[in-house]
Amino acid sequence: MEVTLRRLISQLGDSEMESFNVIGWSSPVPSFGDLSRATVATLGLNPSNREFVDRHGNELNGESRRFPTLSSLGIQRWSEARSSHHAVIVESCRAYFFRNPYDGWFKQLDHVIGGTEASYYDDDCQACHLDLIPFATACKWTDLSRRERERLMEIVGDTLARLLADSPVRILVLNGRSVVEELQRLSESSFERREMAGWALRRNGKACIAGVGYKGVLSHLAGVKFDREILVLGYNHNLQSSFGVTNEVRDSIRRWITKEAREFLK
Repeated sequence: MEVTLRRLISQLGDSEMESFNVIGWSSPVPSFGDLSRATVATLGLNPSNREFVDRHGNELNGESRRFPTLSSLGIQRWSEARSSHHAVIVESCRAYFFRNPYDGWFKQLDHVIGGTEASYYDDDCQACHLDLIPFATACKWTDLSRRERERLMEIVGDTLARLLADSPVRILVLNGRSVVEELQRLSESSFERREMAGWALRRNGKACIAGVGYKGVLSHLAGVKFDREILVLGYNHNLQSSFGVTNEVRDSIRRWITKEAREFLK
């Protein structure tokens, strides 16, 4: 991760990043949790700004802090970062779920992967979380223009591939349709798509938003070849923001992930 982190830090110093609303004073987030020990990883779009600021937009400090920033590291710009600063960032990633995790977001994901016997919060059987773009932005990913999203993927799109190649991850779970679509573009592949009756979201007692499961296998990504195959499982609902996602839907997604993961690993 050290080599990848150095690349990300050098990219943070690029003035172009400011035009993408990247929070320039926040550190890159290569992973949430200990990637070096995780066999299961969830995948999102990019870190929330709430990893660095409170609901009023103020930088998190003290025990509330989740990741380093320029001010917490005592430097003015990322070009001043040295190995000691890199080590602080890596440690903040490794120990994320044992300090002050953003549980309002991660607990739901931890539930749906729980049947694999891996958990973000289990030091003996760890899962981790990764993002397609490891930089927090001041606005939501969907508020960026299509060209801005494409350009960010051009700049750091191979980061996920490099992180996966250096990890023991075998199962990659995609949280939401946008993540599925972006990974399909990045991998230049099309995942198997299947409508799932038990995942339909309802309005006034009627099913109006279909639930869709996605399944694929990756052996390489963004020009990086893996030494193993990685099972990709995704669902179209964003568990944290899709209105109407019930416990029954979450449980059904969990059962499907459990079944598919067990069949793949046996």
